[in-house]
Amino acid sequence: MQKIINISGMTCEACEYKVSHLFSGIEGVKSVSVNRLKNQAVLDLEKSISENVFKEILKPFPKYQILEEIIEQKNETEKTWLETYKPLLIIFGFIVGVAFLTAFHSNFYAFEHFNLKMFLHNFMTGFFLVFSFFKLLNIKEFAESFAMYDILAMKMPVYGKIYPFIELALGILCLVHFQPKFVYLADIFIMGFGAIGVIISVLNKRKIKCACLGSVFNLPMSTVTIIEDVVMVLVGIALLLL
Repeated sequence: MQKIINISGMTCEACEYKVSHLFSGIEGVKSVSVNRLKNQAVLDLEKSISENVFKEILKPFPKYQILEEIIEQKNETEKTWLETYKPLLIIFGFIVGVAFLTAFHSNFYAFEHFNLKMFLHNFMTGFFLVFSFFKLLNIKEFAESFAMYDILAMKMPVYGKIYPFIELALGILCLVHFQPKFVYLADIFIMGFGAIGVIISVLNKRKIKCACLGSVFNLPMSTVTIIEDVVMVLVGIALLLL
């Protein structure tokens, strides 16, 4: 179910973030997208929510006023788990496939030539390059979504804006094999720290958008996001040990 709420008083990115943060904390709200230029907040809902709930949440902030027109629509069909995470699964499949095909010393048909460390290293390279690409398509929207659950981005919004460039830098360093141990340690720290905010959000059953693929795909925050972060931490640990 989708609800479009017209709101006046939003003048900057901080306003967008504030309204998005307030609405995302309402039970039954799956995701929130706020656009100050259109004076709108577009919400994906699990159930119908009264207009009074949104007005009540904005009461402490009189600057923001809900306008009279609220459009509510029902989605034609609810997506299955596979339909929801299909983009993420396809992307992971491509990264795994390329990493596997490039992990052989010489003869592809001789499995004894398969190099596990090379596979994991190439997987990390592909992960950081591909995932940073999707985030870089719209840094602003990524940073807004990221700040809704990442502990550091909540305190320092600028971290969300430079995060895609951090991933891109790590991917390039992996690609040219520059200081790989440093990259592995950075991967463990960044992905491990990021997993904390994801775990907290999932445990609190917050229905917010996952920012792992930027703003291109509307993926909900779930245990899938935790698995993604944990897998990258384990890959970093394995590469340090091999």
